[in-house]
Amino acid sequence: MSASISPGTQVVPNPSHRHAGPSAPWPWVDLTDEIDEEVLNSELPAIPPPCNHLACDGKCWKEYPEFRFPNWRKNQVAKCKIQGAIEDNDKKCTLYYVDVDAHGKFRNAPKKEITKQSAPDDWDFFIQDEVGLNRWYNIEPFFWSSSLNWIPSRYQEDPQNGKGDHITICLTFLRSMPADADAMLMDAGRKDRRPSVGSADHWSIQDGKEINTQIPLPLKSAGRILVQDILSVHLIRSTEGSTIISYHPDLPLPTTTAKDLHRRIRFAGQSVYWQKIFQTSTDPTFVLLTFLWHALYAWDEAFEHLYKHIVTLESHVVKTNQMALTSELHVIRAHQLHFSALLANFAKSVKFIRDTEHPGLQSLSKVEKDETQKRLEQECAMLLSEIERLDMTREIQDKRVKNVMNLVFSTVNIKDSNKMQEMTEAACQHQMKQIAYLTMVFLPSSFVAAVFGMNVQEIVPQTKETLGRYIGVALALTLVTIWIIIAFQSQYLLPKDYSFFKRLGWPVLLAIQWIQEKYKSSSLWRRYRRGA
Repeated sequence: MSASISPGTQVVPNPSHRHAGPSAPWPWVDLTDEIDEEVLNSELPAIPPPCNHLACDGKCWKEYPEFRFPNWRKNQVAKCKIQGAIEDNDKKCTLYYVDVDAHGKFRNAPKKEITKQSAPDDWDFFIQDEVGLNRWYNIEPFFWSSSLNWIPSRYQEDPQNGKGDHITICLTFLRSMPADADAMLMDAGRKDRRPSVGSADHWSIQDGKEINTQIPLPLKSAGRILVQDILSVHLIRSTEGSTIISYHPDLPLPTTTAKDLHRRIRFAGQSVYWQKIFQTSTDPTFVLLTFLWHALYAWDEAFEHLYKHIVTLESHVVKTNQMALTSELHVIRAHQLHFSALLANFAKSVKFIRDTEHPGLQSLSKVEKDETQKRLEQECAMLLSEIERLDMTREIQDKRVKNVMNLVFSTVNIKDSNKMQEMTEAACQHQMKQIAYLTMVFLPSSFVAAVFGMNVQEIVPQTKETLGRYIGVALALTLVTIWIIIAFQSQYLLPKDYSFFKRLGWPVLLAIQWIQEKYKSSSLWRRYRRGA
């Protein structure tokens, strides 16, 4: 049975895991909240006697959950949003049924719409029919509070040996949706603003400094967004007949509707593989596993679209080398870390189902019980294997994103190094020019100072050296310096196999080389003339 109830248009908050299950002794009472003295001083029994729904005058549902769970006071019920869901009874509640008989056949039943006006009649219908199971349900409020607040939870309640129990699975998972989906942002910190996923305001949040993993992850290249979805299932296992309740909050979010999941569960009943399981086992836990496969399908599709987007980003980085892409890559990596936590919760839910044995199976023979448990472990192992594959896919994609980020940073560093080298070369050239300019400015005065500082008879009569000797020695040293420098550089003018001492005769060698080239050119000219 799937129910779609409208608790009001509200933004999905960040999960408060401390309020996930009945093991928490203070439901929705934080450390700073005051404890109701009336509850502490109450002499009423903490566990009310069972209700047959006839003598209570409807209080068990009108005053739910306080009537059945006295420790849930009004302030707690309001804080966990159950009160808002109860008071918002102007909208209709739609129930979708799937009946599974003892032979594993899935039979569809007409849906039922409940409104505020028809509530008393519908209550009589449930008392008389109770979905054909003739038993009364006593569901912990934690199932509804976890569903309304998107808190991942898994727990067992009311186990009875040889009869049955209740197990609850609240699971958040990833889903891919078209980018133009008409939905609000999943941002708990923005209760005053409710833009749609496809609005421009959404992209500004992603492009800003704040990275919120609760809001959808846009995949612009694929035209998709990755959003969080929730699967809230309460399984009542009993030897007299079992019931699965799937709750779907009617929020303006791209979540799986009761109608969609109803059709998928019916379609799973047409599977040959699962039909063999349903026909050979009376354990309703196998039907619960089909609900988890819905989440697995959604995860796999989401990672396929994310992979295509990462590949597009890689090629875009290689072609453009834009530093602005790093912000989008950081957002993807932050979401990847969040996806890891969601997959871990998924695996914990599967292990919980595997390890929580149905108490009603104790009435079966040992062979039937062992076969059922073995088959359940096999199916859970298959789910865990798929979850491990998904987590490996996530890890590989995260490494690819990191590789793209390193590529961007490496490219930017190379560009910066080239620019620094160019700037250094330009600075050196500029400094050399400045030195040359300074030398040119001071060269005349330095020359005059050197001339007047010479110890020659023309300037200092007491000395013996003359200006002619100074000029002769200076010219000789200048010529020797030029000779040696040209000998060093003559490797570009003479054959490279010449030794340095041989290159010292560069004037003669260059003259011989010039004459030979001249002779060759004149000989070719004469041959050309003769041939002409």
